[in-house]
Amino acid sequence: MALQRCGLPAFFSACHRGFGRRVYARAYAAVGSTTYVGQPPPPPSPSSSLPTAPPTAPNFPSVFDARILSELRHRAQPPPGSTSSVQIQLPQLIDQYLDRSGLVLDSALSYESRPASERQVLFDENGDDAIAMIVHAAQQAGVGHKVTHASGFALNVPGLEGQSVFVTCAHTLEEIRHSRLLRSHAEHPSLSGSFIVTGSSSPTFSPVSSVLSSLYRSDLLLLSTSTPVPLIRTLPVSPYPAQPGTPIRVHFVAEKPQICGADAEGWRPWIDGTWSKWVRGTLVGYRDLAGREAKPGTYDALSHLIFDPPPTPGSSGGPIIDEQSGAVVGVMLGTQMQNRVEGVRGWGVPSELIFEMFSLPGLKLTNKT
Repeated sequence: MALQRCGLPAFFSACHRGFGRRVYARAYAAVGSTTYVGQPPPPPSPSSSLPTAPPTAPNFPSVFDARILSELRHRAQPPPGSTSSVQIQLPQLIDQYLDRSGLVLDSALSYESRPASERQVLFDENGDDAIAMIVHAAQQAGVGHKVTHASGFALNVPGLEGQSVFVTCAHTLEEIRHSRLLRSHAEHPSLSGSFIVTGSSSPTFSPVSSVLSSLYRSDLLLLSTSTPVPLIRTLPVSPYPAQPGTPIRVHFVAEKPQICGADAEGWRPWIDGTWSKWVRGTLVGYRDLAGREAKPGTYDALSHLIFDPPPTPGSSGGPIIDEQSGAVVGVMLGTQMQNRVEGVRGWGVPSELIFEMFSLPGLKLTNKT
């Protein structure tokens, strides 16, 4: 089985001069335990009378990446009267991600398997206020930049007022933590950080202040900001697994919407040139950590879930919502090839795993180590 993550990787463009014109190519980063950046094929051998390609290619950011990097540089400036920046750098967030793996917070997440109507998501043009874009970025002068994107959603956590708490996937942070840009370079120190981006018409960038907890094997990450994030609502989360065959809604993201075919309708402009759409689907079933079929209501470990249709890149970290109850029943992670008959399907984790990062209702932890 081939598993593919769906966070948007950073795009590195290479410029070659040959035959009197510019040829642009992109190299893509593969997500795994180590990030390997593939190189584009070399251009045709130029004529001896024409200049050859430079030995190193410049790094051209996309429009959205340029916006992220500009925000990163702005946040890196110390506020008036201070000598240090308030932006938390990625190495510090990565240390928290590793140190707080499996940490149970001394706060309980409300059980909302049947949320009230005002808590349910509207799957129309007003439904985008339920989803945020999670961005990790790093830039180093003279070396280049890297930006990874994913989706995420906010939680209503009593006891953590004054800040916002978000669930997202961990593999986009895993991808950038292996980047050469985060290695120590005294001559060219790197700028880095993570942002919660909300609002489709006028995006707001809220810096991530802390990694509260993580579940490495489940690819889940719990982030927080020091101040409330605007233009976002919290979602109700169910602690109970939905039955196979349950109708669901999932939030898909695309760089360019499909312009023809059955999937062409429903795409709306989202954040800074991206597009989004609430898609109808079906929860197909569950798997345990060994990849075997697992069934709810038994002693089987429901480690992952399978759903249709498979998500688009950039959708990972977004919620899987029970269309009937309006509660979150899972988190999208990527796609997986099941077999030649079933083909590629969506891959995620059930929402009950989110509760593993929180205390049980009514339980107060005394050991916070």
